[in-house]
Amino acid sequence: MRLLSGLRPRLILAFAAMAIIGAAAAAGASYVSARNAILKSVQDAAMDQLKDRVGAYDRPLSTPPTQDQLNDFAGSLRLNAVAVHGNLRSVNGPDLTRFSTELRRTVAGDIRIQFQRLDRDTGPELQVGLPVLARQPDGSPRASGIEVYSLTSLVQQQQAIDELAKSAWQMAALVLPLAAALALLAARQVLRPVRALNTAAAQLGEGRLDVRLPAKGSDELAELVTTFNNTAAELERTVGELRAMEADARRFVADVSHELRTPLAAMNAVTDVLDEDAEALPPDTAVAARLVSGETRRLTRLVQDLVEISRFDAGRAELVLDEWDLATAIRDSLDARGWREGEDLVTDLPEGVLARVDRRRLDLIVANLVGNAFRHGAAPVEVRLRAGGDGVTLEVEDHGPGIDPEILPHVFDRFTKADTARARSEGSGLGLAIALENARLHGGDITAADTGHGARFVLRLPHRTEGGTR
Repeated sequence: MRLLSGLRPRLILAFAAMAIIGAAAAAGASYVSARNAILKSVQDAAMDQLKDRVGAYDRPLSTPPTQDQLNDFAGSLRLNAVAVHGNLRSVNGPDLTRFSTELRRTVAGDIRIQFQRLDRDTGPELQVGLPVLARQPDGSPRASGIEVYSLTSLVQQQQAIDELAKSAWQMAALVLPLAAALALLAARQVLRPVRALNTAAAQLGEGRLDVRLPAKGSDELAELVTTFNNTAAELERTVGELRAMEADARRFVADVSHELRTPLAAMNAVTDVLDEDAEALPPDTAVAARLVSGETRRLTRLVQDLVEISRFDAGRAELVLDEWDLATAIRDSLDARGWREGEDLVTDLPEGVLARVDRRRLDLIVANLVGNAFRHGAAPVEVRLRAGGDGVTLEVEDHGPGIDPEILPHVFDRFTKADTARARSEGSGLGLAIALENARLHGGDITAADTGHGARFVLRLPHRTEGGTR
């Protein structure tokens, strides 16, 4: 069935089938017409000849005739014929048993000449029956009771018909190559623009929005090409506008983020002083100072995340690789944030698992995955490192409420919040997106899953990656 799955073989098959059916129908019609013409010619000739010979007999013929009269009458016909009157028949001519009962019954009950074609063991033959007429006193014809039956062999005509049939089917068979050639030509004419459309559509899907096709003619395919060109042009215009808007938005975010870094640095310096002197301040002022300090730190993290995301968007994220023992690198990341192994944090970090990684970016990945587990999950948080044949995996699993199935497909999208009811949270909503970008920069990936008793994030990295920048 796969051989007929393409449009080309189906078109060829359809054209060939139509041509063969047409040729077979034409050959069949020609055969039937020629056969009828041949048989009618022989049949008319035999009937006319019998009538002429009977009409030309000029010797007296009594009713009922004598045996000698019947013999003389039949002999004068000079045909393969027999004369019959009741149970009396001429001595010459074919046996009456060769004539069908149906023909004899019809001839006996009518005054017109009759015929019948039969197939015998010796071949097909034509049987003709003619009643000899006499005149009534009023001049009208009547049956005299004398009947003449003649036999004509149709073997030669049947051979001619068979040869005709053979020739007709041979001509029909010769049509097949011609039909295939015509089908190939027609399929080529139809499929050429279809293939061009398919190629152009594939190029359009690959991002070549400037692809166009020449519209030739005024048929349906030309209209389809024109529609495709209009669609491609509109798509190019729309995508161009969207890209321009996206570039403007990224540029705006990057510019704003960079502009905020300087005042935020000054604000962080001020809040550090306020944190140190908070104990000496009045209670209300101390609460306000701590609030300002916390919000400043949160804003600083958001700006840092936006700057990092803008680097990825601009394609300027650099990857500085070096070979590290991943267990050591992961422990350093955990220790730097005060996450110690105990009841809340369970680690399984075997030594000797080496990989070429960017230490700073690996630190960001670990910090985001473990921090996300502590913020949105529940203790204990398990961190497991495994080495396999195709790379290494780092699993971070918590025992919290898990991930909502509706949020799971979007958990790595930017600004996705685990609790959509909260307009604000400690995180920026960019942590997991940044972690995924860093993993992909290493040639790896991060997947998320709901375990039924918490959430599990799995980082996969190759054993070795080539250094470079993106």
